[in-house]
Amino acid sequence: MAARGNSPRRWAQAVTVNLLSGRDLIWYIFGVLSILSILTHELSRHSVHAAGADFEGFDFEEDESDDERDHTFTILPPSPPVTTQSHTPESHHGPPKPSDPVTKPSKIEEEWDEDEFEGFSTQIHDDLEDEVNSSTEGSASETPNLDSSIEKKQKKSFPGSYPLEILCVSFLVAFAVNFFTGKKENERIALAWVAKFAGKDAIFEKNFSLLGTGDGMNTPLLLKEGQDVFKFYASGRRYCQRLLATLELKNRHDLISKIVDLVLPKEETITFEVVMNDDAMENIVFAMGKKKLAKSMHKEEFDLQRYAGLMTNAPHGRKWVPEELLVVSESKEIAGDMLNDAVLDQVFGEKAYQKFGKWFISMHFSDQHYGSQKKVLKFKFIIPNQNDMGDMTRLVALVPYYIDLVGRYKLSSQARTKTVASRTKAAQEAYREMQNARQEELQKRKAEKKRLADEASVKLSAEAMRKREEKDRARQMKKGAPKVKMLRSH
Repeated sequence: MAARGNSPRRWAQAVTVNLLSGRDLIWYIFGVLSILSILTHELSRHSVHAAGADFEGFDFEEDESDDERDHTFTILPPSPPVTTQSHTPESHHGPPKPSDPVTKPSKIEEEWDEDEFEGFSTQIHDDLEDEVNSSTEGSASETPNLDSSIEKKQKKSFPGSYPLEILCVSFLVAFAVNFFTGKKENERIALAWVAKFAGKDAIFEKNFSLLGTGDGMNTPLLLKEGQDVFKFYASGRRYCQRLLATLELKNRHDLISKIVDLVLPKEETITFEVVMNDDAMENIVFAMGKKKLAKSMHKEEFDLQRYAGLMTNAPHGRKWVPEELLVVSESKEIAGDMLNDAVLDQVFGEKAYQKFGKWFISMHFSDQHYGSQKKVLKFKFIIPNQNDMGDMTRLVALVPYYIDLVGRYKLSSQARTKTVASRTKAAQEAYREMQNARQEELQKRKAEKKRLADEASVKLSAEAMRKREEKDRARQMKKGAPKVKMLRSH
């Protein structure tokens, strides 16, 4: 019984001895644990890659290398067992000292098994390890490059990096501000002129019964055609049908024109156009202006070119205009009557012109004006500054004065005979020119018709050509035959 009772103990001791003596079993268990650790490591890494699959372009090469390595599992050789002595924190030796840092083997070293790949050169192992090191260095260098690109984008987004956009926006703002300020300034100048010369007890209010474009008392005096063009209308006076004044101011509302005006200044002008009654004006063609302007008017204006001539010499024994001005007139009699002593003393004399002449441009009277209205008086002056409107009072006063002077003026019989003869001659020349133009037009039409007929005849056949020639021959014979008049006998 003792032997039987001792048999289980002996079997357990034998098994224990066999397990403890079996080194192969220990290595086998260690290999199984190594395989399990590699599997858990690979599964955790694949889960991370699956979560970040939306970030395309990052770590693409590393994923490919990982996918290639998914199919091979290597068994690392077991390392010799390491025995460590554990000390509790309550030990008298104090807190545990930090262990020395242990260098972690690289992935290539973990996956390389010298026993499995026997006979292969170690150069492959070195190459793989170099590739892994270069890829880690590249990923580390890409991180500062990414940070530097973000900093560059932030710098570019700063407003100082958009000079062209800032310049365009600034120009648009300046253009808008200048538009409203220039518009208001032109309106103030036009209203200042109206208040000075068309207000209560002013020149036009005394000489015309109707001012403005309407029939009521509160109608506006100015008609605004543009930001720089204003018109003033008046009627209700003897010898004339109407008066129209056009104020042409600077383009203050346009920023570009304002800049150009700094280099090429433009004068602000006002033009008066008076339409006379048909029976209130004699045969008069007269103009006066500064020398250069008067010569250009004589070349360009139809009535001045046909009926008038330049007066380089003053009439004998009379005061005359300054040398800066040039007179274009149909006769000396008309020029002397239009520039009488009162006008010379008040405006166009030597002393008066020095004071008021800087605002004068030209004046032009004609009964042969080009257009629907034949008998017209024109005056053109420069508009002074808003505070100096009174300087052109005498020039504006010339408008109603010349309306009365031309309306009452009568030519002498000798001057009238000359003017009538010149107008008759001009009418005949105009009629001849019209006839010649009509003949030329008819000749052109005939030539065009003949050309079209010749082009059509080229396309006809021989039989059609023969019939056409016979028809033309019969027509010619009919024209050359004598005409016979048949008389009916009673």
